[in-house]
Amino acid sequence: MSDVLTLGETMAAFRATGALRLGGTAGISIAGAESTVAIGLARLGHTVGWVGVTGADEPGALVRRTLRAEGVDLTWSRVDPDAPTGLILFEPRVADLNRVTYHRAGSAGSRLTPADVDRAFDAASPRVLHVTGITCALGPGPYAAVRTAVERARAAGALVCLDVNHRNRLWSVAEAAAALRPLLPWVDLVVASADELPVLTDADDPAAALRAGGVREVVVKLGVDGATSHHESGTVHRPARRVPVVETIGAGDAFVAGLLSALLDGADVTGRLDRAVTTAAFAVATRGDWEGLPERAELALLDHEPGTALR
Repeated sequence: MSDVLTLGETMAAFRATGALRLGGTAGISIAGAESTVAIGLARLGHTVGWVGVTGADEPGALVRRTLRAEGVDLTWSRVDPDAPTGLILFEPRVADLNRVTYHRAGSAGSRLTPADVDRAFDAASPRVLHVTGITCALGPGPYAAVRTAVERARAAGALVCLDVNHRNRLWSVAEAAAALRPLLPWVDLVVASADELPVLTDADDPAAALRAGGVREVVVKLGVDGATSHHESGTVHRPARRVPVVETIGAGDAFVAGLLSALLDGADVTGRLDRAVTTAAFAVATRGDWEGLPERAELALLDHEPGTALR
């Protein structure tokens, strides 16, 4: 049994140093919300598996090599020889504002199916299943895979975490609502930014409505204002860690990695939020989606004064 199982698309990521239309240089890495969470959890000492599909190409080889190197189990991932690995382009446009362009239509990742999920659950059920709205937006197959995953996880007694992770370039709020709301009966933990909560409910008090509908805990990400958990015993808020902001991409997924890590460790609500805002701070203070995420022994680094040399 693994601690966490997640599923979705991981792409080859190109990070340009300037405007794409002007040419220039770019660094190559990988990016994907679910795999960022997986890497974050693996670095914190948890066992985590990723279910996904890559192409039989060099970008796919990069994805698989990177995830294996980071300790993520790819036993239930597969290679599709008839579809390319998706691409994502990051372009710094103004100051710290980045423009993101996807090339993922018809990608191998969009060929994820319920059969991929069944293979994983037939082997063993995880303690936690983590899914996101991004995977649901990739097409009927990936959506069916997510639905199968949440149903099988709940039947096996695993905790189900849903991160709304709404992407306007993938689908509208109405489309996301129509897909994600039917999943809520199987969801224990919802993670969303404040502006994403209307995807899940039309209520004036979204967190209260979700809790009344059966979700055990609703964690609202508030960016520079920290995060708030709404749970059976009330509400807990924790402020964000103050760090120099280098890049905000990937911060939400880093937050989820810290949240689930502390949950697996048995921490209380305050402890879970503290670890979540800490891992998010590592993400915003470094470049890349996942490259700067901490090892467990590094979680206390942000307690040092700025400019400290660790000798």
